[in-house]
Amino acid sequence: MENLEKKAQNVLVQNWKDGFSIPCAKLYPFQWKWDSGFIAIGFAHFDMDKAEKEIETLLNAQWSNGFIPHIVFHTESDTYFPGPDFHRADLHPNASKEYKSTGMTQPPVTGFVLEEMYKISKDKKRSLAFIESVIDKVYDNHSYFYRERDPKNEGLVYIYHNWESGTDNSPLWDDIWATMNPPVYTFERRDIKHVDPAERPTQREYDHYLHIIDIAKKHNYNDAKIAELSPFLVQDPLFNSMLIKSNESLINLYKLIDSSSEKIKQLEAWQEKSIANFNAKLFDEELGAYIHYDLRNEVPLKHLSSSSFAPIYANIPDKERTAILVKNMLEVFGKEEHYLCASFDPRSNRFNPKKYWRGPVWINLNWILIKGLQQYGYHDVAERIKKDSLEIVEKNGFYEYFNPIKKVHLEENAGYGGNDFSWTAALTIDLLND
Repeated sequence: MENLEKKAQNVLVQNWKDGFSIPCAKLYPFQWKWDSGFIAIGFAHFDMDKAEKEIETLLNAQWSNGFIPHIVFHTESDTYFPGPDFHRADLHPNASKEYKSTGMTQPPVTGFVLEEMYKISKDKKRSLAFIESVIDKVYDNHSYFYRERDPKNEGLVYIYHNWESGTDNSPLWDDIWATMNPPVYTFERRDIKHVDPAERPTQREYDHYLHIIDIAKKHNYNDAKIAELSPFLVQDPLFNSMLIKSNESLINLYKLIDSSSEKIKQLEAWQEKSIANFNAKLFDEELGAYIHYDLRNEVPLKHLSSSSFAPIYANIPDKERTAILVKNMLEVFGKEEHYLCASFDPRSNRFNPKKYWRGPVWINLNWILIKGLQQYGYHDVAERIKKDSLEIVEKNGFYEYFNPIKKVHLEENAGYGGNDFSWTAALTIDLLND
């Protein structure tokens, strides 16, 4: 495994671009928000300077209202669509004047990433000084979410685009696409020049994606208008879990810094409301798992996905509910012939084991589940997911995502999407040092 760690470090070093990391060459040539967080955790084990710079560079692109975009376009590239000229984030009056970006965000992992970096650090004093220099920006990002993305004042924030979820083309969204009929867009797909089209979203799915962006652009990315008019408006258990976990980390870190009692009080108030309403609204007793809620159409999206179990990482369920979640995860996703944890319910006719978020295993979701299971004392299950994760990386390489069906790994390379993928490498390093 020592050799695997060295290879993972080499991937991170080769994807480093003088101040930030790209997820992988060609397919994703810019800086992505939640990727940067996971990448910083990997770098923290062997190059803390780069870990800190990764976070600092991301936060430099923060808008004046606290918003952090999901892509920062530091460089020009013709290998990715849609780029800055399509997104036009500059339409928003608070957008960064210095950095081109998108007008959407991604799961807010930065808070818990800072705490992970502190735990890994061999020089706690230095790390605490770095955290003190950036923590208020992360707090401002959380404040933005509760101020602008919670129209019902539930402590549950919405996403207005499937790309904001991080689980871009999940079968969950099929229910929402069925309520929409966007125009047909004419554009050149860049992603399918680099990977097999069978592993990527369809052209028609892209029509939905671009249409939602066009609606947001029409209203200059105004959050109130988006909440009123976007056909896609969802309370996502993964996104909200990442926010709640990051709230918890900010509370811990502010206490270590010994400052900002007012901010700690506000974070605690957000936590109390968020966790109560999360459990009341997003847990489905029939499925025995957390689900997404379609806020636009006021209907629950009753599907099992890896996101259904992410609340374990944020300490949201009580012990009894956690036991139900773990039982369901093992019964549905943990069959002997499967690696844990597929991104979508393997029993569903929507399940596709090699297509992006429609079924494959993702190392970042596995990492979230491992950490959560450890917190609740499910060390055997956590160890199984860790073993599965390291085994598929060792067999196939540092791919973006992997086939969950074990026998496929005996017959062919079962890693898909981008290769030498940064967060796969970064979290492999962290798991090897766990």
